Amino acid sequence: MEQAIQRGLDYHIGTSGWQYGHWKGIFYPEKLKYSEWLSYYCKHFSTVEINVTFYRDVKPSTFQKWYNLTPEDFLFSVKLSRQITHFKKLKIDKATIDYFINKYSTLKGKLGVILIQLPPGLKFDKVVVDNFISMLDKTYRYTVEARNKTFINDIFFEILKLNNIAFCIADSAGRFPYYEVITADFVYVRLHGSQRLYASEYTDKELSEWVQKLKIWNKPAYIYFDNDYMGYAVKNALKLKELLTDISPSQK
Repeated sequence: MEQAIQRGLDYHIGTSGWQYGHWKGIFYPEKLKYSEWLSYYCKHFSTVEINVTFYRDVKPSTFQKWYNLTPEDFLFSVKLSRQITHFKKLKIDKATIDYFINKYSTLKGKLGVILIQLPPGLKFDKVVVDNFISMLDKTYRYTVEARNKTFINDIFFEILKLNNIAFCIADSAGRFPYYEVITADFVYVRLHGSQRLYASEYTDKELSEWVQKLKIWNKPAYIYFDNDYMGYAVKNALKLKELLTDISPSQK
């Protein structure tokens, strides 16, 4: 794998997706062609989280297109297919995992983190988790967003630490369990909305609190806003970048 360059305590800030039609006129200029949205997005952010890979099988040619359209130091975080997490509930063979990850690897050095989002109904099972993680290609970085409270336990955290996999710190307006723990040499944060899931805007005070958390954690971090309603994600991501400028001179 072509390794992406780390520049000290980088904060990779972006949104969960960029292909939102309702962002036209809010973020994207009215007359901007859809084919130019990604390039325009790159003028403001140096990373994006891809969620479409969770719902459908994306062709390597599409990943290659995204690779070609973005700057050299741009990073994509990619959500693992629900075929693995939600339908098979992690009970799957290595060949199937490799099938998807090999496609993501088309992004080469622009592949930041692979997001493994677990379904709310999936409870922690050490044997299942151990078997699944043992099949992952450790060349890549991973984060796990657990949505069942049984995953909030020291045994699971230790498994993540041993494999340098980040526990995804996800704010979901109380919809799913919230917990802060650092289990890798980087931090992964998903901000779905503090008041309404996917549909509430973070206040400057709330964003300042996240800045303080990042200072304390003192590690490179990937932070993605998933509150796409009314373009809140873009607005909040730009504001967080501004607030973090003082502690991360290399932040774009």
